[in-house]
Amino acid sequence: MLKYYNYDIVFQEIPDEVTLAVNLTGCPVHCPGCHSPHLWEDIGEALDEAELRRLYAGYAGEVTCICLMGGDADPAAVDRLCAYIKQEMGLRSAWWSGRDVLPAGEALGHFDYVKTGPYIAARGGLKSPTTNQRLYRIRHSEAPAAGSVPEDITRRFWKDRL
Repeated sequence: MLKYYNYDIVFQEIPDEVTLAVNLTGCPVHCPGCHSPHLWEDIGEALDEAELRRLYAGYAGEVTCICLMGGDADPAAVDRLCAYIKQEMGLRSAWWSGRDVLPAGEALGHFDYVKTGPYIAARGGLKSPTTNQRLYRIRHSEAPAAGSVPEDITRRFWKDRL
């Protein structure tokens, strides 16, 4: 079961989107230098489809994307909620994961954006050209055999740094 600590409307995490970012708890990655170590704990409120709808209700028509920030302890639950966000709520879905790799094959069909990579202080976050982290826009093909194709858009964060 996923739990969340808090949420906010953000403009920088997903380019060109007004995003409802939901900070999930129970993070197993424990990056040294993490800016939110309290999110490592098993705290907060349960996050399910009904709670997502409740959080979104105050921002309907303004938000274009819901981003689940974390959830690495239960990627199947993240996938299920992102499918709900896309199919039932009609919004774009995003997952900020501390994992090193994208979810395999079919799972990408439920995501519009996926951020991968643990935070490594010496390499910096997404705004740093030396970062190990990557943000992918997932392109979904009309042809089922073509599947979903990740496009690395990390450079969008570097525009003022190069």
